[in-house]
Amino acid sequence: MRIGSRDFATTGHTYIMGILNVTPDSFSDGGKFNQIDAALKHAEEMIRDGADVIDIGGESTRPGYTKISDEEETGRVVPVIEAVKKEFGIPISVDTYKSGVAEAAAQAGADLINDIWGLKYDPHMSEVIAKSGLACCLMHNRDNTDDKIILDPGVGFAKSYENNLEVIRRLKEFNELKYPVLLGTSRKSVIGLTLDLPAAERVEGTIATSVIGVMKGCAFVRVHDVKENKRAVQMTEAILGRHME
Repeated sequence: MRIGSRDFATTGHTYIMGILNVTPDSFSDGGKFNQIDAALKHAEEMIRDGADVIDIGGESTRPGYTKISDEEETGRVVPVIEAVKKEFGIPISVDTYKSGVAEAAAQAGADLINDIWGLKYDPHMSEVIAKSGLACCLMHNRDNTDDKIILDPGVGFAKSYENNLEVIRRLKEFNELKYPVLLGTSRKSVIGLTLDLPAAERVEGTIATSVIGVMKGCAFVRVHDVKENKRAVQMTEAILGRHME
């Protein structure tokens, strides 16, 4: 799969998607990176630590989040996309379910649209993605012959604690759908409930899920703590006899 200027081998290898939230209210890092300089510094750190893609989000989707307008979200993500693209050239994903934001992000240089509602929230999103020619990550599967689709099973969204554990346990079954799979568990409540820990102390639990993701054939893991998860993925792939780029 080609994302931006880079080709990704989505079978037999797991890539790291680093999370860059440019929001004041994300559940684990709200307000830390919503200024350009701080965002660029964090992007640089994640790239240095081994991120293959940077996922930029301008609206928190934590439980009980407050929805913002397209204009406000666009105003948050577009300057950061442009700055990260200019400074580093790494493939960039935009985390949005709004077609207007997605279109603006694509024009700003985003390479992938990460839609947590799987095209079901905004009826114009599929048109924007098709017109842009960008890859997309959908939280729900759908029949489509386009080979630039990534599937996210949606850990932490509309699922009970037991449902989330079952999804992680049965990740390998998603490979039967013949699309690359992205696992997004970083610092989520399933880890907090299991370990009885706040969001800032869930790195080890996240690493455990990333290792499972590698073993179950996930093409991407989406994480906050890039360095630690990158090392865990690299070690797991070495044990499995895979080649790590």
